[in-house]
Amino acid sequence: MELSASQGMATTSTYTLEDQARMSLAKNYFAWQGRLVKRELGRRVVEVGCGIGNFTRMLLDRDLVIALDVEPGCIDKLKERYANQPNLRTFVRDAGREGLADLASFQPDSCVCLNVLEHIQDDLGTLRSMASALVPGGVVVLLVPAFRALYGPIDRNLGHYRRYTRRSMAELAESVGLRVQTARYLNMVGFFGWWANARLFRREAQSEGQIEMFDKYIVPVMSRVENIVSPPFGQSLFFVLRKP
Repeated sequence: MELSASQGMATTSTYTLEDQARMSLAKNYFAWQGRLVKRELGRRVVEVGCGIGNFTRMLLDRDLVIALDVEPGCIDKLKERYANQPNLRTFVRDAGREGLADLASFQPDSCVCLNVLEHIQDDLGTLRSMASALVPGGVVVLLVPAFRALYGPIDRNLGHYRRYTRRSMAELAESVGLRVQTARYLNMVGFFGWWANARLFRREAQSEGQIEMFDKYIVPVMSRVENIVSPPFGQSLFFVLRKP
């Protein structure tokens, strides 16, 4: 099981606002993401693919948050949710096509992109754009779907161009001048759920019941276990990439 509709940045729209609002109910999953990701981020953060702000709210304790999405409706909803936040800047932006180099004037020290890069055809250009915005020593934090063998109808319908391996991401990072600091699997239980959906049942979409059960019963236990012991495989890959 993967809750992959958390954000929304893509070269084409893949999620409706209703989809993202539904995913915002997965509170345990987003809290797990928050604990994992926030400790890697600095004080001045660029969020690529913010969607309606399901993860953005966890970043608002930072000095500066620059939230980007390709969909104007998502940015409008985000600004409505977090009005009067002086440390929040928002932009309608396609990071791959338009670049992020102009954001360097804000001196961001970190960039976060969660369950988004797989939706962007030019992932190389997008990663290069992220790196261009960061100060030296800054980090790019990514969460992406793992294992090409798991690609199935749900991936296709969600607009996923690909799933990643440790090697494919390492090569991508190296080509844009980033070093892999952390690479680990996440969500070992979800690996089996996604495989069953893709290969056994050939499901076209995630059911709301699956999402609710996963979030309520599995995430609280799995997040504690995986915080102690890194799993040998998982449904997702978590990367921290550092700019020299």
